[in-house]
Amino acid sequence: MNNQAPSNAFIAASWIALLAGMTSYLIGLWNAEMLLNEKGYYFTILMYGLFSAVSLQKVVRDQMEGIPVTNIYYGLSWFSTILAIVLLIVGLWNATLTLSEKGFYAMSFMLSLFAAIAVQKNTRDAAKANSNNPS
Repeated sequence: MNNQAPSNAFIAASWIALLAGMTSYLIGLWNAEMLLNEKGYYFTILMYGLFSAVSLQKVVRDQMEGIPVTNIYYGLSWFSTILAIVLLIVGLWNATLTLSEKGFYAMSFMLSLFAAIAVQKNTRDAAKANSNNPS
């Protein structure tokens, strides 16, 4: 395994992507003309998706590094990530939003999930590099 810390540029790009995705999604929700329970649904899907994506990244990485992971948790991590995406698709499919709004939510959601995985990876790589190279 590579014990090199991620570059500052990649760390910054990952955090910027995460903040951009989450912020745009949340601003869209704030300004949306939908009922509060609909806004709550989309907010919950974002939070659930972020948590499940980070969890999935961790268990996949643990397995790659030979760290024991139970099959049930590994399966639940995959299921949760897929479920969050499916729930967003179902919500958007049935929403009374314009196609451009639906696309906006889908893209900002996927950007947020991808960026959360990158931030988690960077955090883990930096911690591992620091533990192997104490100053």
